[in-house]
Amino acid sequence: MGKLIITAAISGAEVTKEHNPAIPYTVEEIGREAEAAYKAGASIIHLHVREDDGTPTQDKARFKACMDEILRRCPDVIIQPSTGGAVGMTDLERLQPTELGPEMATLDCGTLNFGGDEIFVNTENTIKNFGKIMIERGIKPEIEVFDKGMIDYAIKFAKQGFIKEPMHFDFVLGVQMSASARDLAFMVDSIPQGSTWTVAGIGRHEFPMAAIGIAMGGHVRVGFEDNVYLAKGVLAKSNGELVEKVVRIAKELGREIATPDEAREILGLKKK
Repeated sequence: MGKLIITAAISGAEVTKEHNPAIPYTVEEIGREAEAAYKAGASIIHLHVREDDGTPTQDKARFKACMDEILRRCPDVIIQPSTGGAVGMTDLERLQPTELGPEMATLDCGTLNFGGDEIFVNTENTIKNFGKIMIERGIKPEIEVFDKGMIDYAIKFAKQGFIKEPMHFDFVLGVQMSASARDLAFMVDSIPQGSTWTVAGIGRHEFPMAAIGIAMGGHVRVGFEDNVYLAKGVLAKSNGELVEKVVRIAKELGREIATPDEAREILGLKKK
């Protein structure tokens, strides 16, 4: 089995310090959490940013400040800005971090229910436009998938030239689609040959899905965006603790951890 790429989703747009006091808001806190995850074994930092009061933002200047701080601490890490932003943001708002020329960025391939009355809207035109812009800017998209239909959209738009292949998928399970070994296997069997994939289990599903993904030969995402607990009732002190737990599981299952440069080779990235 190949080496394991660990992505750390260090902050998200929805979790707050009320959920866990270690959730990062400021530039310094974002840098600190990225460094903790990187030192523990993460090759990719999946990045949302906040204002100092915790308000989610897609502001390009704020992203640049956070990305500069992360690279100052972790010069070779892969930074993957989110173009999801927060529920209710416009497409133009969400695309701002792609203007900074990151190696990767997320591309959500469908609309989904996000809890209560919240709907995360990604129309066909949004998906095609985001994909086209990422091709123009030399950014590899991570295809964010919350159910099987989003895989089908990605395949369709790749055939139409809006997404470059080979594709890299992130299966986010436990939001709209259940987090189970059966459903993960179904998702993996549905993607084109030559694609790579990561699994992210939400909440209590984070570590069970990580273990299954590792055993299946895929890659893993953990972090405060998805889960704030190290174990039942035990708040994680940092993103680093969450990554460390995945590293322990991987070692027990015989998977070595990929460095950022090894992750670039696996994903077909060129360091900018």
